[in-house]
Amino acid sequence: MRALPFRWIPRGEPFQIDETGSSGTFPPILEHLIRQRGLPVGLDLEGYLRPRLRDLADPFLIPEMDLAVTRLLRAIDGREEICIYGDYDVDGVTSITLMRQILRAYGIEPRHFIPRRGPEGYGLSTIALKRCMEEGPKPDLLIAVDCGTASIDEVAMLRAQGIDVLIVDHHEPLPGLRPDCSALVNPKCGSDFSYLCAAGVTFKLGHALLKTRSAPLDLKELMDLVAVATIADIVPMVGENRLMVRHGLKHLSKTLNPGLRALQEVTGMNGHVTSMDVGFRIGPRINAAGRMDVPEDALATLTTDCRRLALEMAKKLDGYNRERQAHENLIRKEAVEMLNRDFDPERDPVIVIGSRAWHHGVVGIVASRLMRQYHKPTFVIAIDEDGIGKGSGRSIEGISLVEALRACEGDLITGGGHAMAAGLSIHEDNLSSFRRHFSEFVLNHSSPEQRLPKLMYDAEIGFDQLSLDFLASYDLLQPFGNGNPQPVFIARKVGLSRPPVHMKNNHLRFMLRQGFHEQDAVFFGGGEHTLPDLPWDIAFTIDRNTFRGRTTLQLIIQDVRGGKGS
Repeated sequence: MRALPFRWIPRGEPFQIDETGSSGTFPPILEHLIRQRGLPVGLDLEGYLRPRLRDLADPFLIPEMDLAVTRLLRAIDGREEICIYGDYDVDGVTSITLMRQILRAYGIEPRHFIPRRGPEGYGLSTIALKRCMEEGPKPDLLIAVDCGTASIDEVAMLRAQGIDVLIVDHHEPLPGLRPDCSALVNPKCGSDFSYLCAAGVTFKLGHALLKTRSAPLDLKELMDLVAVATIADIVPMVGENRLMVRHGLKHLSKTLNPGLRALQEVTGMNGHVTSMDVGFRIGPRINAAGRMDVPEDALATLTTDCRRLALEMAKKLDGYNRERQAHENLIRKEAVEMLNRDFDPERDPVIVIGSRAWHHGVVGIVASRLMRQYHKPTFVIAIDEDGIGKGSGRSIEGISLVEALRACEGDLITGGGHAMAAGLSIHEDNLSSFRRHFSEFVLNHSSPEQRLPKLMYDAEIGFDQLSLDFLASYDLLQPFGNGNPQPVFIARKVGLSRPPVHMKNNHLRFMLRQGFHEQDAVFFGGGEHTLPDLPWDIAFTIDRNTFRGRTTLQLIIQDVRGGKGS
């Protein structure tokens, strides 16, 4: 049960059909939804809704891109030993895959390496670099993708061994500090492309290389990898991210990558691929390998050229995902029991919980679920037998976890990440102190109203307006994600045509009725809620549901409240 009820707040002005303000090319509701996202009235709607690949900006606008290209061409011409070192999540695995494909087009067969989350931790850790050097020939050039920006000491250690380092990353730089590397290609170091994930930055590096020296490589065919990473890493769905994901999803449905094709087969996808498919089907299975400390299997799935092996590996990733779900369900159950004993949602501004019984690989997912359930900045921490905790955090809008960790650094061993998602290491004895200082930070950097859970909706519509034509127009807004949220609608005075159907994982299926119109609906996790008396007001998103060749519009319930007083 959610700790506090949502406040329903309109995202902007109420939707009204005003033909005088309409372009006439697109339905008024579509233009209204675009304006709700803060886009200016003079925006080229055609360019926004149907972005073209030729609108991609010059990759050399990203700082130090020229240095990176020069160093890579020197390595290519000198046939140097290259090792691509990347993170164990979707962004890291796809970035390694992209970088490998780019270098192979220039005749280089690079080695690759991924640290193991549990024993080695994130990024260029000393222990992971030691194993990296032991497992293969000493590289002349180490390319760090999706990590390295803050690894000052580790890069210095590599340079002392005569190894050059090229960093392709998107994480926050340390104020006033830069690693001693050949090039630091990170848009957050000063460019208009700070929204890119690491795979997006790697794609731009490939574009820069091809502009400098041609090679037998069609970057468009690799855009499906960028789309998967961009969606899974929850970076803002704006600018070139929107363009690359939109085109990447089209390529994904006909991908040449055997691993991506096999993942679609294993998850029952049938051609039309959406950002939801990536976020809830493909991404979690790639991530699951890293969470279970076998990230090499995710990389093997995406890098193999053999369809048979790709299918075997995809099935393996699916098994890891089931294992991950079992761990997650157990941790979440125990976490909620802890919160029921010690947590007061009206008193406590944050959630910080930990246990020696929890698996370190899934605490981030549990943190995300608890954050959404309680609308509190949350850290969930798995503590090992030595009393060292490794935790993941998720935040609410307006509270930067990076800034919070800096304010609490005296309690931590290490910490870092993004504003909305971060990781930390901490001694078990410091948990209470960290919780207190984290609470103080949140109270000092947010208002009471900001800390209350809210549901932002875009428009009120009736069931009579929902049709396949409406869905076709709505699809032009895709891809949805951070910065371009999926529109939320509300409908009032809704009844049931028949009793709810209980599905697995506490999901509910409804056949809803408003007047003479019916709509199929799913309420994920709805079985955990106490439903009010009918009629209802409902908040929902819409989705395309294809079954046995027939496409229908389906509602995905976000919240339900009693509608008698509406």
